[in-house]
Amino acid sequence: MRWGIVSTVKAPLREIANFAAYHLDLGAHRLILYLDDDNPQAFEALSTHPRLRVIKADAANWRTAKRPEKHQARQSANATHAVIRKARNLDWLAHIDVDEFLWPAKPLDDQLSALPEDCLAARIHPVEALSGDGFDDIPVGHTYFKATARDRATRNQQTDAIYPTYGPHLNGGFLSHVAGKMIFRTNIEGLRPRIHNVQLGDQRNPGQLELVDTELCHLHAPSLETWLQRFAYRLENGAYRPELAPTRARARGGLTMHELFRTIMDEAGKDGLVAFFNEVCRAAPDLRDRLEQHGLLRCHALGLDTKRAKHFPALA
Repeated sequence: MRWGIVSTVKAPLREIANFAAYHLDLGAHRLILYLDDDNPQAFEALSTHPRLRVIKADAANWRTAKRPEKHQARQSANATHAVIRKARNLDWLAHIDVDEFLWPAKPLDDQLSALPEDCLAARIHPVEALSGDGFDDIPVGHTYFKATARDRATRNQQTDAIYPTYGPHLNGGFLSHVAGKMIFRTNIEGLRPRIHNVQLGDQRNPGQLELVDTELCHLHAPSLETWLQRFAYRLENGAYRPELAPTRARARGGLTMHELFRTIMDEAGKDGLVAFFNEVCRAAPDLRDRLEQHGLLRCHALGLDTKRAKHFPALA
């Protein structure tokens, strides 16, 4: 059972190498990486690896006359290009981002082999990283993650209880998606990947099942510094962009993440953002306790530095 990953990446070389090395170590037969910006250092360092296919996909190297303006459209276009041109010797392909890491509780090959033939796509649900900065009781090399309930009513109740200030404005306490990502069969004519789904004609996610023994570890806000650095882009173009739906129904006072963060900034500026991060994103003992009470706390050792050194010694 050969599986691989496609990703549109715009990140420093070290982060891309971490992502690649981790999944190579996990057993990915191939990673297909589309460089969304002009990154000659990454192309040179990674393109010689036999299990990587690194493709320049910046504005100067886009393969058609018109490069999609929005990052999300480029992601879908690149994933479709990979399915048609680059993934022919793979059985399954996961479409995930450079800050997302598959965490299978048992071998991924076995999980995929056990899926029925009419399952063309399997959903992998996310867990979102908590920042461990400043906490001495966290095991070295480990990262705490928060999970969320599948059932929406349960999720809302738990979120309100776990995050006392901002819970009513959040979906599961996550800053990014709760939908998860897909791993899908590559030998299906006309199957086209999107961000969180796949499409086959007028069918969405045909035969979908959940890959219940795998989680998607999302390092969306691994530290306050990293989160603030990426905040402005995400607010206008990424996970908090204006056109996304409210986290809860408008009739119940739901806000979009864009509206929530705009309100916080208008009322308290950067200090307000820091207060939000401290409640929702830091692995403080009291937050860990509340998550644990609801069965939503995870702790994983991704081993990124070790795996990067193993697969890319020049980048150790």
